[in-house]
Amino acid sequence: MSKSLFQKPIEIKISTVVAVSAILATADRLALDAALAEMTGGTTDFFEDDLTVIDVAALPAGGAPVDWGGLIALLKKYRLNPVAVRNAAPAMAADIAAHGLSLETASAKPKDEPTTPTPAAAAAPVVAAQAQPPAAAGNGTEVMIIDTPVRAGQRIYARGCDLVVTAVVNNGAEIIADGSIHVYNTLSGRALAGASGNAQARIFAMNMAPELVSIAGVYRTFEDGFPSEFARAPAQIRLMGDRIDILSVNPATRA
Repeated sequence: MSKSLFQKPIEIKISTVVAVSAILATADRLALDAALAEMTGGTTDFFEDDLTVIDVAALPAGGAPVDWGGLIALLKKYRLNPVAVRNAAPAMAADIAAHGLSLETASAKPKDEPTTPTPAAAAAPVVAAQAQPPAAAGNGTEVMIIDTPVRAGQRIYARGCDLVVTAVVNNGAEIIADGSIHVYNTLSGRALAGASGNAQARIFAMNMAPELVSIAGVYRTFEDGFPSEFARAPAQIRLMGDRIDILSVNPATRA
């Protein structure tokens, strides 16, 4: 009997989807355009059609209304793919839905949880920053291990745990972990640690040459190349306040 007779027409399984947040401090599209142009440095593939949640919590009260159609077009210009809006006022709901976006309510942080720093959040018109926090963070005892190369276009997310990669992470690949990231090979793609807001997470690599790194939503890019004193050598990356630090495995040197 044909195997196809036993196959279901459709299956629904739980899947982890990672998005970025576009945190707006203004609805002025000219200001947003200028900020995104500066952020990406003219790199057309800085974002790779990343699913994007627009966070409007920081918009000034009584400010100009959001031109949702124009905003969506602007984000897509920079290869950000808006799918939802967070922290929208009830009066915005109908207009948001009319533009095909869903509404999302951000989960409240526990009172004793520190606020995740984001670079120049008060001054920057937009901060396209942190990966969406998963439902639960790990306790530090679990690890996801990847033994095969991570190729361009691939994205790996270690939800609630550390990520260990023993093979090369190629340019155009993206690895994400709620905990720390350890690459026992060459790291040439994008690495985002502490994705659920863990500012103590770090990124380690035996051969460090990333395109972009992030700790707890704070980003640093390397359009002009990774600092020569650390390039192609064992190094670690950590967050100090709102600054990304690069150190050798022996942290006597820092950039």
